[in-house]
Amino acid sequence: MIKESKTNSIIYVIARWFVGLVFLFSSFTKGVDPLGTAFKVEEYMTAWSIGGLSFDWALPLAPFLSMALITAEFLVGIMLITGSFRKLTAWLLLLMMAFFTATTLYDAITNKVDDCGCFGDAVKLTNWQTFWKNIILDVPTVFIFLARRWSRSKHFERDTLIALAAIAAMVVFGLYNINNEPVIDFRPWKVGNKMIKNLDEGLETTNQVTYKNKATGEFKTMDSKELMDCYAADPEWGDKWEWVGTSTVSPYEIVNPKNDSIVSFPVVDADGEDYTFDLIGAVDGPVMLCTIHHVGDVNGRGVKAIADIKQLAEERGIRFAVVSSAEQSELLQFLYGNTLMDVEYYFSDDKAIEAMIRSNPGFVLMEEATVKGKWHYKNADKIKDYPFEVEE
Repeated sequence: MIKESKTNSIIYVIARWFVGLVFLFSSFTKGVDPLGTAFKVEEYMTAWSIGGLSFDWALPLAPFLSMALITAEFLVGIMLITGSFRKLTAWLLLLMMAFFTATTLYDAITNKVDDCGCFGDAVKLTNWQTFWKNIILDVPTVFIFLARRWSRSKHFERDTLIALAAIAAMVVFGLYNINNEPVIDFRPWKVGNKMIKNLDEGLETTNQVTYKNKATGEFKTMDSKELMDCYAADPEWGDKWEWVGTSTVSPYEIVNPKNDSIVSFPVVDADGEDYTFDLIGAVDGPVMLCTIHHVGDVNGRGVKAIADIKQLAEERGIRFAVVSSAEQSELLQFLYGNTLMDVEYYFSDDKAIEAMIRSNPGFVLMEEATVKGKWHYKNADKIKDYPFEVEE
């Protein structure tokens, strides 16, 4: 135990506030987007295993575990700052930091999950940065734990009210953000962000061909100039390689305006043709994207929202397109089963769609590569109030 003294008491208060504020910041950045944290929990469950035991069976519990973790962090942060239930808080803090430190060390060594999501999408850290961040927090954590017996006064009623209020506040806050789009969007697809920086440079798409080496099975993708160079260097090149296919390559890249990092959002049609720039660039007028990252989870209210916004888009002269991660047969069965036969549809990766918008289904309005609006399907009625420019 640490001896109680004036100096140690000051250090104790500083330690409580330092760790408490970090916990509050961490819980807030995750609480503003609980579904994002749930997706991260699912990622851990899928990537990790103990011996031959996997955690796939617990995937349905991810949303609950997400809210439980966020609420626990917020509760500990509040109790640290207010000095509530000091002995209990010290034990909870020690156990949580021990778990976080061990987890992030394993993450840093194995790199099975490339981002722990400890600060949601607000602050991105590498696995080693996250581990050393926890090591720094471990120092005041140990001090707080060793000083836990300094509390002599009893404020059970006050401490209980503080704890209950903290739990209630975070649960309400988290549930609101689950049933609506996050009140603060830390993701690249934030309303107002321009996702293609060089949109106005007038770049042209290029065609690339893919060939396969008949002897080794090696694949080579190149443009027309590189292909001519191959024939020039080896007149018998055509006998050694066979044509596989041709693809169109867009010169435009989707980037995160915050740090210019590449944002993956591939969009293709049923034939595999790339439509990413066509939909995200939206240079010929606004495009209302209806995103569906898990078609089997779309409920009746979601189906009605799709039908209503499709009709609204037609009335306002706005292009409407569905982007889903489902297989073509599954998506067509969903569309035809809900009398949405004449819908323009495309395919993308479920993780890319989830990163764009959490709602399933969700609605994203793009124009000139800029995110003009995002709506949860439960708030689809608000789209009617958007000031669309109606074409005459």
